[in-house]
Formats: sequence, structure tokens, C-alpha cells
Amino acid sequence: MNRYIKISILTAIIAASGTAAYATQGGMENDALSITKAKIPLSQAVTIAEQHANGKAARAEYESTKHGWVYDVEVVSGPKVFDVKVDPDKGTVISSSEDKADRDDDHDKKD
Repeated sequence: MNRYIKISILTAIIAASGTAAYATQGGMENDALSITKAKIPLSQAVTIAEQHANGKAARAEYESTKHGWVYDVEVVSGPKVFDVKVDPDKGTVISSSEDKADRDDDHDKKD
């Protein structure tokens, strides 16, 4: 029985090291580490989005899209909410649209 435990542990170690090597080579990109590649910090992206939409940021995140990584900043300006995407390398606004439906409240009860 002791032999089987050792083989199982060895197999687990080999599988874990293979997965780690694959991730290190860029096969899997760690979302938390991907932000280190951005040329501008999140705080600067938030400021750019706030100035663009003339409001205050309510939420900001660094996310992967089909076109690459972007800062996605939700900005509240008066009664309106804007979804502003900022280029993490150039610091320019890629897109801005009014968020007509608050997607975060989709599953909440109606007031």
C-alpha cells in the first residue's frame, strides 16, 4: 500500500509541475499578473475615464477582451452611467457607451 501512495504523490507532483511550466510559458495567462504588462496604472485609467465622461468612477477592472486587455471603468455622471474602455498602453479612450441597464442588479427584486 505504501508503494501506491508514493506513486500517487509522485504523479501529482509531475502533473502540478507540468501545469506550472505551461502557465509560465504563456499558455495560461494569470489575470492578476497580466496587469503588470500595462503601461499606465489603473488609477490613471480611472482619471482618464472620469474626465471623459465628466463623472466619478464607481467600478474599474482590467479585463481581457477579444481585442486584448483593456481597463473597463464604470463612470456615474448625474443620472447616467457610462461604460468607458481605456487602452492600457496608450491611455486613450477606446470606447464609451451609456449603460442603460444596470447589469449588476439583474437578479435583484424590483423596488
